[in-house]
Amino acid sequence: MTGQVDVAVVGGGLAGIAAALRLADRGATVTLLESRPRLGGATYSFERDGLTVDTGQHVFLRCYTAYLALLRRLGTADLVEIQDRFEVPVLAPGRPPHLLRRARYAPAPLHLLPALAGYRPLSVADRVAAMRAAAALRFVDPDAPGTDAHSLGEFFARHGQSPEVVRRLWELVAVAALNVPPAEASLALAARVFRTGLLESARAGDIGRPRVGLSALHGDPAARILGPAVRTRAKVRRIVPVAGGFTVHTENDTVPARTVLLAVPHPAAAHLVPAGAVDDPGRWAGLSGTAIVNVHLVYDRTVTDFGMAAAVDSPVQWVFDRTAESGMRGAGQYLAVSLSAADALVGRPAAELIAEQRAGIEALLPAARTAELTSAFVTREPRATFRQAPGSRALRPPAGTGLPGLALAGAWVGTGWPDTMEGAVRSGHTAADLLAGHLGQRPSTVDQPDTRAAVS
Repeated sequence: MTGQVDVAVVGGGLAGIAAALRLADRGATVTLLESRPRLGGATYSFERDGLTVDTGQHVFLRCYTAYLALLRRLGTADLVEIQDRFEVPVLAPGRPPHLLRRARYAPAPLHLLPALAGYRPLSVADRVAAMRAAAALRFVDPDAPGTDAHSLGEFFARHGQSPEVVRRLWELVAVAALNVPPAEASLALAARVFRTGLLESARAGDIGRPRVGLSALHGDPAARILGPAVRTRAKVRRIVPVAGGFTVHTENDTVPARTVLLAVPHPAAAHLVPAGAVDDPGRWAGLSGTAIVNVHLVYDRTVTDFGMAAAVDSPVQWVFDRTAESGMRGAGQYLAVSLSAADALVGRPAAELIAEQRAGIEALLPAARTAELTSAFVTREPRATFRQAPGSRALRPPAGTGLPGLALAGAWVGTGWPDTMEGAVRSGHTAADLLAGHLGQRPSTVDQPDTRAAVS
């Protein structure tokens, strides 16, 4: 076909970016099609009242080896910071902050023993129970066929975790990572989070944060590197198999391609995937989606010295100081409250959410009680992740399809990882490697990610 590219990548989120770069580095000709006016997918920023605002607060762990490799490829690895060791201030109304942190030099899993043994929000008996459950969780195989049939809540019940332990300890990580309560969370995905991030390597769970807005970290540099290969505002309507490849139809053009990498959310993928590629794309609707809400509070003065903190016994889940990365000038402080598993919140009026979270912050941070709130607003992601429930593994397709030359990518595809930035990048790499093999391309020599689940 005249003008045929090697790969048409449909979707410019992290999976599509990772795939396009990996394929280009292998020598493939690539066209990246994105319906929106920018790249980055759900990880992007916008400007409001002189602030750079991320639609949602994103963090990562040191064990996100594929994601960190992508940052190196984008040239933005120096725009993030990773803790020297896992350390989270835990706030509660009427109580002094408690610092939950790992031991600096102990090997896994002993590195968490001081953190659990001294965790003041729990009674001594509950701390002992939590240590026993952590030890048991280390031996849950996330890849075993039956693990995904059970919920994390069932596991906690079997291992004697009281509601207080679940609420004041386990939910701090589980809800943020899986975007559903433990009772509704896949045990397989939860085991991946806890084993890979916290239990198998002492350094794996150290938390990383961007020092700039997400667009500057992902989408903008990707667009610069890929250059004319990127077509934004190019909504794909159909993908048609033809002799020698595919024709990708956008609203205004067609793109002939030898192969196609479809890296869009599952509802869009189900609509676009050609007949014969998968048995029943309608099944993907069972993955559904769950919401994340962020409440943004701008104060006239500094109300906390914590860069981030978790909260218990509070409507606040996690709070982040975004003053520096937002580019805020002058006096004041910008806090973002991140609320996961937020299906019950996503439809509520902004004024209610702001009032509730402002009161929650004032109960946790006494300095906020005398500070003036100069600006407040809400961002909502109604389908921030797929619903990471028991049984979801069977609904997640592999990268390969029944049509040679067509591959799927996205955090919802079957990587074995939760719906995270790491899962998205891994899926893009897997799909890219599959198509590179179909094209007979040489292996990439550019910054391959660590293929291990975690770091030592």
